[in-house]
Amino acid sequence: MQSRFRNRVEAGRRLAADLTEYAHRPDVVVLALPRGGVPVGYEVARALGAPLDVFVVRKLGIPGHEEVAMGAVATGGIRVLNDALVRSLGIPRDVIEAVTAREREELTRRERLYRGNRPPVDVRGRTVILVDDGLATGATMVAAVRALRQRGPARIVVAVPIAAPETCDAMRAEVDDVVCALTPEPFHAVGIWYENFSQTSDAEVRELLAHGAELGASRP
Repeated sequence: MQSRFRNRVEAGRRLAADLTEYAHRPDVVVLALPRGGVPVGYEVARALGAPLDVFVVRKLGIPGHEEVAMGAVATGGIRVLNDALVRSLGIPRDVIEAVTAREREELTRRERLYRGNRPPVDVRGRTVILVDDGLATGATMVAAVRALRQRGPARIVVAVPIAAPETCDAMRAEVDDVVCALTPEPFHAVGIWYENFSQTSDAEVRELLAHGAELGASRP
């Protein structure tokens, strides 16, 4: 069995070692999915000398079956919908809009909580490294990628410390580059590959983002 990460900090440092080609480049930005992706992303941003920001994604669950996503909303007022699923289930437009409004409200609350008054990092024309603490099905990451594309980055790189092998492979069809530090088989779940997989607190996210913004303070 492959060795586990002690915690997200160690995982971020291990992941950063696989991303050295992106180090000290003025076009590179690191965006982390909260909450667990933020401590990983902070270590990546620090190692690469790149600014760090958060990219908040909220799933749009089907009423009564909230675990099934009909789409997602993300940072920047962006929405992506699974049109084929919406059509096949005959989900009315007013239901979609009601779910969207609720999740956008929660997304705004979380962004305000995490970022405060700092505006989102401008990603247009830049290389964005999108970081989380692991990929199981990859559904949230795919939603994040498709939403992020609407903000006009030049390239999107998905980077995670641990991933299911098939998910890592499938992600290559969505982005310009994929870096999965470990892809063990059998995979089972992200959490078993961490000795400490305790929940990241909102306070920790805020602190790391404040420090991460300073990393890129002198950058364009």
